[in-house]
Formats: sequence, structure tokens, C-alpha cells
Amino acid sequence: MPELPDELMNQLLELIDRLRVETAGYLDEPGDQQTWYNRGYANGMVLALGRLGQTERVGRREPDNMDKLSGQMAMPWGKAYRHGEAVGSRETEQLKGNQST
Repeated sequence: MPELPDELMNQLLELIDRLRVETAGYLDEPGDQQTWYNRGYANGMVLALGRLGQTERVGRREPDNMDKLSGQMAMPWGKAYRHGEAVGSRETEQLKGNQST
């Protein structure tokens, strides 16, 4: 599988890092659905890059620990997280599909 171009990969990693910094306290802000969505989006990107064979380039960016979130997923903010995760994953995978080989 061809790798993503370095410039694109760097942009994706910068976005993941920025979103994770901005959402660092998301567990303490259950009512802030946008924060949870953004955190989920970043997590979806990490998961998608792993599925696309980019694990080495993702480095130490691990997916969120779902054990910490399990009791939150039925709540509106948990649903926002899952939606963000799905969109982040899908859009990241679409970038791979749009690369010319």
C-alpha cells in the first residue's frame, strides 16, 4: 500500500495533535458536545491511519482508551464523540483514496 505524501501526513498529524491539545480535558466537560466531537474526530483519524498502514508514522499517538468512555457513549456527548470518530475516520480514509498512485 503506498504511503501518504509527507506533506499530507504532516498536516494530518498536526491536526490530530492540535485537536488533542484542545480537548485534553474532555472527560471533565461532559456537556460540551463540540469538545467531545473534536476528540472523537482526532481518535477516528488515528484509527484510520492505523488501518491504512501508517502506524509507524503515527508514532506514539494511541487511540483513546475506550474503557474510560464506555459509560459515556449513551449520553449526548458520547454520541457526539462517536459521530466525530466516524467522520474523522471516513474523511481520513477518503484522503487516501484521493491520492494518485
